[in-house]
Amino acid sequence: MTDKGSLVPLKMLLFSFHGANTMVVSFLPLLLAYRGLTGQEVGWVLAVGPTVSIFSQPFWGFMSDKYQTVRKILIIVTCGLLISSAVFFQMKTLMLILVFAIFFYFFVSPIGPLADSLAQRRASALGVSFGAIRTWGSIGFAASALLVGELLGWVGIQYLVIPYLFMGTLVLIVSFRIVDVKVETPPVQLKDIHKLIKNYRLLIYLAVLLLITITHRANDSFIGLFIRELGGRDSLVGWAWFVGVASEAAVFAFAGKWFRKFHPLIFMTTAGLLFAGRWLLYGVVDSPSIIVLLQVFHGLCFGVFYLASFQYVSRLIPVELQATGHLMFMTVFFGISGIIGSLGGGFIIEQYGGHVLYFTMAAFALVGSILIMLYHAIQRRT
Repeated sequence: MTDKGSLVPLKMLLFSFHGANTMVVSFLPLLLAYRGLTGQEVGWVLAVGPTVSIFSQPFWGFMSDKYQTVRKILIIVTCGLLISSAVFFQMKTLMLILVFAIFFYFFVSPIGPLADSLAQRRASALGVSFGAIRTWGSIGFAASALLVGELLGWVGIQYLVIPYLFMGTLVLIVSFRIVDVKVETPPVQLKDIHKLIKNYRLLIYLAVLLLITITHRANDSFIGLFIRELGGRDSLVGWAWFVGVASEAAVFAFAGKWFRKFHPLIFMTTAGLLFAGRWLLYGVVDSPSIIVLLQVFHGLCFGVFYLASFQYVSRLIPVELQATGHLMFMTVFFGISGIIGSLGGGFIIEQYGGHVLYFTMAAFALVGSILIMLYHAIQRRT
């Protein structure tokens, strides 16, 4: 297998995992609503994922760095994903759903970050664009959103577990084929983590991007319920995610051609302002079809923001702690943001409706963009 040929299993891993993950992000809220949960209760369940990820992602990232392998860790957590999801998706009462959600998210939450960390390091080692590799995750997400959305519109949301287990099995099969990155540094020890904790530039950076990532995660959790609130069918949710993630894939695919022209923080500020404008439009419109069309801006918002923020954080992390640092970044980007976005968003959509939720998100994104701009100005002077 050639060096670049070894990227094929990694691309397929990203494709299959994000194809499975679209079912959690896009359709799990609808399944929970089908089980009889209220909007706020859906928010509680969705908050379990990012809460658990705060502990599970750094734990699995440290284990990956300690034993200098991503491949073996991926095999372990994917086995856990298959077992836990088979139970979690069948639960029907709030308490059982919450309990088994803990086990499910403990295994599922580190897979995406570990795969992205491996893709970043493989891209650097082979001199290729990270975005060109990562775009396969977006393709998998978009294709699954469309196909599974249509399937569930035909057979019913209660059968979500079947396509999820199918894609999860593909993740496990491909995990055996991926190639680890050779690490020249000694294995990390627990005491080495203080290098990240004492990295104040890293901690401040993670804090300033939080306001924007909260809005992204709130949209992940509640766009399906918002489309339903506006009168849209469940299959329309699949189309919304397909349009959004297809645009994201295009950004990832071509980012290598223009991403080096400006500082990553400039791209982050621009994407943050686009987030604010996007959420404002969502808060204004009343047609679910228009929401689907506006999803085309997802690529310019999330795609640009994620690539730029991931690229910049990689500069702040020591080489020997890349997996741990990347998962720490993911803990903030998807974990802490997800807790706040799910709980806060669930409360707002339950009490005041989707339009107020998106107006609030627009304000958060605007303030976050200003903070990133200030952070960049300060860093240039130091």
